[in-house]
Amino acid sequence: MKPLTKQAVAGLRNQLIEDRQRIEQKLIDNEHYGLGDSQRVLTGELSPIDNHPGDLATETYERGKDIALLEQDELHLARIDEALEAMNKGEYGLCRSCGAAIPLERLQALPETLYCVEHSPQRDESHHRPVEEEFLNPPFGRSSMDEQSSYAGFDGEDAWQIVESWGNSNTPALAEDTDIEYEKFMIEADENEGFVESYESFLATDITGTHVSVVRSRKYRQYLESGEGDPLLEAETNEEV
Repeated sequence: MKPLTKQAVAGLRNQLIEDRQRIEQKLIDNEHYGLGDSQRVLTGELSPIDNHPGDLATETYERGKDIALLEQDELHLARIDEALEAMNKGEYGLCRSCGAAIPLERLQALPETLYCVEHSPQRDESHHRPVEEEFLNPPFGRSSMDEQSSYAGFDGEDAWQIVESWGNSNTPALAEDTDIEYEKFMIEADENEGFVESYESFLATDITGTHVSVVRSRKYRQYLESGEGDPLLEAETNEEV
């Protein structure tokens, strides 16, 4: 493959300089994608933390997109500077990995490239995941103890359920069944609280633990209606069995 002529290098240099000027001017015109001001200033909100996390969701999404676009332009500028430096050193047009000559057609399409097609870093598909995902698996992050059958204490899921009891974005208004209770929308709404077996919620014992009595509460009625119990008890407040 023939080496690049001085005329070809000069043309590619002009193209790189024009690309750099265009990107720099674009960043100046749009104030670096609006990242010159804080999110609070751009949205007019007193605080970027609202009572409802969905209120600023769109603005937060757009903010993240702008950051990604800015990083892309900054990376492009860095590669242009590296290509111009390689021209000054007389190394431009040679692959940094294998030393082979880079085809002119590739350089005309990507004048900032310093690698041949076979050794281009952009060909490698990244499988790296954000470090934040380590806190999302298992659910509720490392504070979840569901996988540990021997643990029965308070964990991250319990903490979320307490917060969720004060309200979330999922409401009965969005359900097809209008008679459904709000509590049914919560995570593991059918989970027993304070007991393991469902009948334990309406059984009571005396101080010695010898005499067992049945408290005919709402849980007791639900237990019978579900077909789990034997409705042989009289409708009294308490009864020893």
